[in-house]
Amino acid sequence: MRPRAGWLRRLSGPANALRWSIVIAAPGGPAKEQWGDTWFARDLVAALRRLGQVARVVPRSAAQAPARDEDDVVVVLRGLHRVQPRPRGACWMLWVISHPDLVDAEEAAAYDAVFAASRHWSRAAELGAEPLLQATEPRRFSPSAAAADTGVPLLFVGSTRGAIRPIVRDAIAAGGRPAVFGVGWDGLIDQGLIRGEFLPNPQLPAAYASAGVVLNDHWSDMAKEGFLSNRLFDASATGARVLSDEATGLGEVFGDVVRTYRAPADLAALIGTPDAFAERATRLELADEVSRRHSFDDRAKVLLDRALELGSRG
Repeated sequence: MRPRAGWLRRLSGPANALRWSIVIAAPGGPAKEQWGDTWFARDLVAALRRLGQVARVVPRSAAQAPARDEDDVVVVLRGLHRVQPRPRGACWMLWVISHPDLVDAEEAAAYDAVFAASRHWSRAAELGAEPLLQATEPRRFSPSAAAADTGVPLLFVGSTRGAIRPIVRDAIAAGGRPAVFGVGWDGLIDQGLIRGEFLPNPQLPAAYASAGVVLNDHWSDMAKEGFLSNRLFDASATGARVLSDEATGLGEVFGDVVRTYRAPADLAALIGTPDAFAERATRLELADEVSRRHSFDDRAKVLLDRALELGSRG
């Protein structure tokens, strides 16, 4: 890690109030509204503000602007894009939430602290990374967001990433008719399945809570290394039935309430059979646990505690 000396500056106002920037991979402008990490960062900012902090979301284009030297803490949400910390000023933290294979030792060493959205990352010790799983915002993602089973029978929200997503392909092969929201699906699946290129984030809680089954998947490196999708936390927090591909450590967090599959044949017995999932009462118990243990309030507290610890060393 980088050597630090006295970066911590107290603001006037509540004790321990620091200036935070949360750097996201999304570009600036209207396009950022379609990026999941934009909303992830906004929920984190809101949680930090509830802790008395001064926080804002910063697009990657502004990550290395001189204004970062006026921050106390900069948290980089690592996705596809690498961000080099500025050499002075703020304490810089890296939170690897996706694409772990892109992060190397040199990048990690440039930060004052490294967190990873996995408890099973094989390179965590090498990179000095501590587990900090993804999270949800229970004030939005809750069972009260919509009445259960009043929405589409089968729901998938996500872009194609340039090719048909395996869980959508497998669900269709198993006879399912998923309602799909996302960019790039034209020509890959029946046009009648495509409900739109974008489902606004404020509508997601109700979409998840009301769906018969919510489909989830992971990038292959994320599944292998235990980087659990944010969708798992959001959908589970609404009490939805969730069906996912397998991922290391998924059962440790969600038990057997989130169902997983290995082959398309497994899906046929799941997507059309509500009784194959846990009962509503059990799903609500999981929703409560996810809301209590995996909220952005919890994650913000971890980040704040670490920032104060690092600052006290200066």
